[in-house]
Amino acid sequence: MLRLLISTGEVSGDLQGSLLIKALKSEAIKRGIELEILALGGNRMRAAGAELVANTTSIGAIGFWEALPFVIPTLRVQSLVDEVLKKREPDAVVLIDYMGPNIRLGNKIRKIKSNSPIIYYIAPQEWAWRVADGGTTDLIAFSDKILAIFKSEAEFYSDRGGKVTWVGHPMLDTLTDLPTRKEALNRLGIGIDKKVVLLLPASRSQELKYLMPVLTQAAALLQIDDPSLYFLVPASLDSFEKPLRKILDFYGVIGEVIPASKTDELKPFLFAAAELALGKSGTINMELALNCVPQVVGYKISRITAFILSKLLKFNIDYISPVNLLMKERLVPELVQEDFNATSIADLALPLLGNTSYRSEMIKNYERFRENLGNKGVTKRAANEIINLAIK
Repeated sequence: MLRLLISTGEVSGDLQGSLLIKALKSEAIKRGIELEILALGGNRMRAAGAELVANTTSIGAIGFWEALPFVIPTLRVQSLVDEVLKKREPDAVVLIDYMGPNIRLGNKIRKIKSNSPIIYYIAPQEWAWRVADGGTTDLIAFSDKILAIFKSEAEFYSDRGGKVTWVGHPMLDTLTDLPTRKEALNRLGIGIDKKVVLLLPASRSQELKYLMPVLTQAAALLQIDDPSLYFLVPASLDSFEKPLRKILDFYGVIGEVIPASKTDELKPFLFAAAELALGKSGTINMELALNCVPQVVGYKISRITAFILSKLLKFNIDYISPVNLLMKERLVPELVQEDFNATSIADLALPLLGNTSYRSEMIKNYERFRENLGNKGVTKRAANEIINLAIK
């Protein structure tokens, strides 16, 4: 029996964890290995075949003030993990993104002198951001292997003494041929005369507060200019559905909320139908780029957190969207803090609606972006690396 513990959090981590679990199970069957996977994650990882130790999809936050409501839930999760490490010690531990909790977990495992090798898959984007004098987390010290998804990430950790393998970005493995726009609109039950715009505001509860109202105000402005626009808001969690609908109604935006239970199933149809997407920075930016959906990206945190990051910690980042970060240039427009307002979003969005040169240039740049992500078979390569380390 080979036992793995996979730790991640938030909606995007749950998705990546589920893709990895499927690849691990497939590889284990090929090798004739009986595999048990314990997980900190969410329903996608459970559905993929993991035993869920704790659900961490709803306890993530960006910022100090924003994280306060999740202190007690996080401590409870840490207690559950301690029990797992004592009673069911894994043959290897896989950390996926989820920087704060996973850095603490990695350090804890090393302190208790566990023999479990630690693999960091989808590491923090330290190659892209800087704090104070450029210091980094200590994941190199506790990680037996870093499975890098970006070439820049691989070079960054390798130059600092880390044991690194560049596997490529797992989003490549999810790419499929999209349906036609007509087929997509038919599946979504939307008339051919409508122009679909995606609103993608939230995978964390704080984003319902800081991002969704602003994006919805921008949607209202755009709908005044063009009444044929129809807005779709895929919910990332069941608990987000009612708040999202409430905000749409409050600002009088015509559209609908896609239930969280249907989001994964409908994703190809949403991409195929969409003329444009307005949303937060994150993994979704990469999915949109890979599926050739023009986008406007933004992010906002509390003033307290923004002050601490910029003035006290001297946190600095050139771009917030992973698409721009990877390419080190502004392929997609992005707005941060005070610049993230309804008027600015609408002004950037208008030229992307319709057959404009701006729109064509963005889609052309997406092709360059895709070339920098490696080749398909990412999760299979990652699974092989993980199992090889676990059975040593």
